[in-house]
Amino acid sequence: MQILNGKRIVLGVCGSIAAYKVAELARNLTLGGAIVDVVLTESAERFVGTATFQALTGRPVLTDMWALPEDSVVGHVALGVNADLIVIAPATANTLARLAAGMCDDLLTTTVLATTAPILCAPAMNVHMYAAAATQHNIATLRGRGFTVLEPAEGRMAEPMVGKGRLPEPAIIEGEIRALLGRTHGPLRGKKVVVTAGGTREPIDPIRYLSNRSSGQMGYALAAAARDAGAHVTLISTPVTLEAPAAMELVRVETAIQMRDAVQAACTGADLLVMNAAVADFRPAEVADQKIKKQGHAEGMTLNLVPNPDILGELAQRDDLFKVGFAAETQDLQHHAEGKLQRKRLDMIVANNATETMSQNDIEVTILTRNNDVIMMPRQSKEAAAVAILQTIIERLPRLPADRGAGHTE
Repeated sequence: MQILNGKRIVLGVCGSIAAYKVAELARNLTLGGAIVDVVLTESAERFVGTATFQALTGRPVLTDMWALPEDSVVGHVALGVNADLIVIAPATANTLARLAAGMCDDLLTTTVLATTAPILCAPAMNVHMYAAAATQHNIATLRGRGFTVLEPAEGRMAEPMVGKGRLPEPAIIEGEIRALLGRTHGPLRGKKVVVTAGGTREPIDPIRYLSNRSSGQMGYALAAAARDAGAHVTLISTPVTLEAPAAMELVRVETAIQMRDAVQAACTGADLLVMNAAVADFRPAEVADQKIKKQGHAEGMTLNLVPNPDILGELAQRDDLFKVGFAAETQDLQHHAEGKLQRKRLDMIVANNATETMSQNDIEVTILTRNNDVIMMPRQSKEAAAVAILQTIIERLPRLPADRGAGHTE
């Protein structure tokens, strides 16, 4: 689902050198379909101009509490009343202190005090200011009131200093925004979803391994789509070159056995498993302690391979878990997918031609269900395919009892 579409987001920008980075966030939220109202504090205007945000959002930038139109609701509180989400980035030490004190002496603090919408703060400040007892007390106070306050990033600051206090990257903040909106409005709110991604690595010696061409892109897109739909997501990933999606639990593994153990642990109490990872069917029976040298193997080398565990097969009896498998084939696509669907007692399987989609940005899939539905999807980006696949799952996922789902919210 397009969780940002039509959502009213108030983006409060405070006086920090990191304010320039928030322009990218405003642009991405707007491109995602959100209606973004930017509120600049008086000090923020010393770092960024109103024209930048107005051009990126297509909406007037707000700075004066008394310059808002009064449309049946008092103008200076209308923003908070109508908002679906309020985001404050960068959130300075001063703004956090004023929010913790309940002050409402400018447009941003008044908007916060007048809203019932979720509030997300992304702090950015000097290392020592962030570590100060007063700042930590204010953050704890806000979290106790239900605010989501992100941890700053670590690294080089504007001044010649390295430490914790940098504004999180716009992609991280956007992921947290999507998660908050999903947990409020999404169809998977209250659900616990496990997604696997990437190709496993089966070691031969300390530096060599057997693997496959899976990039993990499809699995990461599925995890992000489930997060946007409101689920608590555990992403179990092999080593990939992709940035980890924000606002989800990431479990890193390498081998099929590590993947099996992680999946079994994560599926405790889970509602949905999407097994997208390309798990190696075999592994070397023995792993050399040292690098195998070419010398001494002039006639070639033979590897003795043994079967890896069947992760989905071991979960076949879990009727309380909605199980979705993937079948990457090179021939007889539907035939092999149907066999896997039946053998592993899956609820759904997503089949694709591996030679046309592995390591590619686009994918064409056919979905088969336990009820003999066959759904063919056109070739599209993996991000778009992930949303379409997840929507197909949502339409068939059993309704979650309210008492069970309560334990999955955050």
